[in-house]
Amino acid sequence: MHRWSQLFVPTLREAPADAEVASHKLLLRAGYVRQLGAGIYSYLFLGNRSVNKIVRIVREEMDKIGQEFLLPALNPREVWDASGRWAVMGDNMFRLKDRKGAELCLAMTHEEVMTDIARKELRSYKQLPQIWYQIQTKFRDEPRPKSGLLRVRQFLMKDAYSFDIDEAGLDLSYNKHDAAYRTIFSRCGLSFLAVEADSGAMGGSASQEFMVYTDAGEDLIASCPVCRYAANLEKATSALAPVADLPATADAPERVATPGQRTIEEVGSFLGTEPVHQLKTMAYMAELPEADHAKLGKARAVIVYLRGDHSLNEAKLSALAGGELRPMTAEEIVATFNAPAGYLGPIGIQAAPHPRKPGALVVLDKALEGRGNLIAGANLEDYHLRNVTPMRDFKPTLVADVRNVAEGEACPTAGCAGTLRLGKAVEIGHIFKLGYKYSKSMGASVLNRDGKEVTPIMGSYGIGIERILTAAIESSAAASGGASYALHPAIAPFQAVVTITNIGEAALLAAGEQVAQALHAAGVDVLLDDRDERAGVKFKDADLIGVPYRVNIGRGVAEGKVELVDRLQGSTQEVALGEAAGVLHTLVQAALAGTSTPQRT
Repeated sequence: MHRWSQLFVPTLREAPADAEVASHKLLLRAGYVRQLGAGIYSYLFLGNRSVNKIVRIVREEMDKIGQEFLLPALNPREVWDASGRWAVMGDNMFRLKDRKGAELCLAMTHEEVMTDIARKELRSYKQLPQIWYQIQTKFRDEPRPKSGLLRVRQFLMKDAYSFDIDEAGLDLSYNKHDAAYRTIFSRCGLSFLAVEADSGAMGGSASQEFMVYTDAGEDLIASCPVCRYAANLEKATSALAPVADLPATADAPERVATPGQRTIEEVGSFLGTEPVHQLKTMAYMAELPEADHAKLGKARAVIVYLRGDHSLNEAKLSALAGGELRPMTAEEIVATFNAPAGYLGPIGIQAAPHPRKPGALVVLDKALEGRGNLIAGANLEDYHLRNVTPMRDFKPTLVADVRNVAEGEACPTAGCAGTLRLGKAVEIGHIFKLGYKYSKSMGASVLNRDGKEVTPIMGSYGIGIERILTAAIESSAAASGGASYALHPAIAPFQAVVTITNIGEAALLAAGEQVAQALHAAGVDVLLDDRDERAGVKFKDADLIGVPYRVNIGRGVAEGKVELVDRLQGSTQEVALGEAAGVLHTLVQAALAGTSTPQRT
């Protein structure tokens, strides 16, 4: 049992002016954290207790499927060169040199180090499968640290890695992590979604993010409340309603003057057409990795055609382009289209015959597949074209989904009548099927049953420890208007606080001690507020630090009564002094035993 009078809990009446999101404000006000520098935080007593409780839950569930390691945060350049990611990570990686000039980095993740262990130690299929994990500090040179613990430069992460002999084995390892993650997040009291996701710089064949809806999030996710379809915006699709094409005015594209009309809206108003009948041209350059320079050059033109009312998802396009995208300069546009921006179109553009062949990568968004008689730029200033029909009048390199879905569009699941909801969310976990990206590039191999040397297949699985805490605070604060929050008893710094409203009254002091000792004996993590403060101050502080249950020791003690506040349910009840510990213990155990919040897939 802890006594508040003996603790360092520096609560604040007001949040610092630079704190923007609710969790950042409340973590500072509650005395959980203090900022040392941009994106660098110290965890004080309460914050460290909550983090340790989250770590314990993660460790308990991960120990059921894997083995815990502890790897160095300081890595030599050589292992990152072996995977090819020393250059790929760019400025996001902290880099340094030792006194002898050797280059090192502070690790953002540990695929390379785990694979280095595997390639040196694993020799036979008999040693597989393996699941290795760690809970360790990671570093990222975040260019714009903000939102408290959501975008930082030093963070605590659980990262796990699986090694299997084949894809069937990887499926099993992946599914084990999926199940473990759902249990972890449920035990932490989070309402979450598991969504299809883009693998990004991690690579691999498939990935899934675990997200919590909150306005503080920087990811957008689309979900269907009917069939539970959910995907990150970078992967989300939707079913579009059919569109009736414009009637043809000729059997081929027909030039029409559009003086000064550049935008979709301007052209539509001038010609009396809707954006759904227009083709929008967007022009980029893709900066390609060094491995592609000999075949494709350092950069290549990437041109995408979208429906006029749709917006481009750059992550989808970047995955197809194979490099980092940037908009074409005015000079590059003229060199490619022989026309100024505002009048760009598909006719006359020579597309590469294949994505891996030299030339402009031309992508037609799937929403335009089968469409005809579109309005498009004529690649001539002050002119557009009517009757433009894809595949007849121009052939792209490929047809692919590269647009953003929109709120209210139909769910893509066959037979589902639901519509999509878009919302901001925080990522709390991510699982990847890495495939052979790291094991092959770093030379890991084992002998299979036939004595043949084969490359093990890998998975990677991460959880942001602090993100669980911030997501929990954001969710609870949103329900209360942002002024306070209540954490699930599994991760709250204390499960209950016994508040003595006036320590000057011996009867109240004795009753508080009695209830607190009984709770402690029952196994409840209890804090006794024995400070010489006004009752109102104590109530506000108890709410501010997120403790889910409070026992108020006040005037009712004279009648053998105390007040029990359940902040998770928003309820208050009077209970007998001698029964308070038992009633509260039952509440805590019920919350710990079940998922207090719904989960979604």
